Amino acid sequence: TVEVVDGNVVLNGTATVTAVDLAAGNGVVHVIDAVLLPPQ
Repeated sequence: TVEVVDGNVVLNGTATVTAVDLAAGNGVVHVIDAVLLPPQ
């Protein structure tokens, strides 16, 4: 899930987006502060 909490974008209730729109060689990168793993 993606939510906005206190002005921050939060993914799956745990990972917060810390940097957005960083230019890369083949696209754009967004940085999060946690590792997201698929459900088992």
